[in-house]
Amino acid sequence: MRVVFMGTPAFALPALEGLLAAGHDVALVVSQPDRPAGRGRQSASPPVAKRARQRGLALFQPASLKPPEAFARVRDARPEAIVVVAFGLLLRHEVLDLPPLGCLNIHASLLPRWRGAAPIPAAILAGDEETGVCLMRMEVGLDTGPVLACARTPIRREDDTPALTARLAELGRDLLLQTLPACAAGTLVPEPQDDHLATYAPKIAREDARLDWSLPAVELWRRVRAYRGWPDAFTTWQAHQLKILASHLGPAAPPGEPVGRVIPEPDSRGSRPAVTTGHGSLILDMVALEGRRPTDAADFLRGHRDFVGTTLGTSAVDAEGEGIEGS
Repeated sequence: MRVVFMGTPAFALPALEGLLAAGHDVALVVSQPDRPAGRGRQSASPPVAKRARQRGLALFQPASLKPPEAFARVRDARPEAIVVVAFGLLLRHEVLDLPPLGCLNIHASLLPRWRGAAPIPAAILAGDEETGVCLMRMEVGLDTGPVLACARTPIRREDDTPALTARLAELGRDLLLQTLPACAAGTLVPEPQDDHLATYAPKIAREDARLDWSLPAVELWRRVRAYRGWPDAFTTWQAHQLKILASHLGPAAPPGEPVGRVIPEPDSRGSRPAVTTGHGSLILDMVALEGRRPTDAADFLRGHRDFVGTTLGTSAVDAEGEGIEGS
C-alpha cells in the first residue's frame, strides 16, 4: 500500500518501522519542524524526522498544513492512505478527504475514553485498570472518528508513562499492520463512537505535576507515575525543587505528623524516606534535587541526613505560588 506517514515523537517510530518492514510504500514522511531543545537550546529534529533521514525517506516538515503548497506536497505523494501517529498538527478536511482509504490514526486509549492530547497520563491518573490503542478513521472533530479496531493491555502497578508509552507504541504498530489488509479490501465496518461516553485528556502543564501532600498517597503515587518523563512530579525542599521520580505506597503514617513531613520508612529499618500524606504514606524510591542527577532515595537519604524531619512543599517559594521549573 502506498502511504503518507505523519508523526513526530518516538511513540510513532514502531509504526513507521513496521510499515517499512511489511513492504508498504512510504511515499512521504511528514513531521513537525526542528526546534530548540536541551540545555543549550540547539535545534533538534523530532524522532520521526531523524529516522526518516536515516532511512532515506522523503521528508516534509511544515509548520502547518494549511498553506496550499503544503497540501500540494502531500497530494503529490498520491497516498492510498495517510497513517497518523501523534503528529501534533490539525488536519484540514482537504487532507482528510485526500486518500481513498482515509486518514488512519493510532490513538493511545480505548476510545471514546481519553480523547485529547495526553491519554496515557490520564489513564494512569484516573487509576484505570486497562488501556489500549485504537485505529480510528479521522474526521474534523478531536478524536471523534469511527473506530476500525482496538487492542487492550492492563495497566500494571509498576507502569509509568514512559513504560506504558513504549508498550502501547508496539501494540499500535501490530494493530495497524493487522488491520491494513482488511481496510484495503473494504471488509472493515467502522464503529461510530458513543459521544456520551467520551472523556478528555487535556494537554499537561508543568504546574500540574506539583505534589499536594494533603491528597491521599494513592493519588500522589499515580501522579508520580503519570508525570514521569515530563514534567516529572515535584515538590520543594529547603527552597529547592525536588523531583519525585519513583515511589510506592506505604502504610499509615504515625499519628500527629503534618502532611508533607519526611519520616523514616514505616515498619522497616528506615532505609528509605517516606512522606506523610492526607491518607497513608508515600515511600520515595528515586528523587532528583534541583540541578542534580536522579538518585536512589536511599542514597539521597544517606547524603542528606537532615532530610528526615523536614516538611516538603512549605518553602517561601511554594507559599508565594511561584513554582520552580525544572531543567
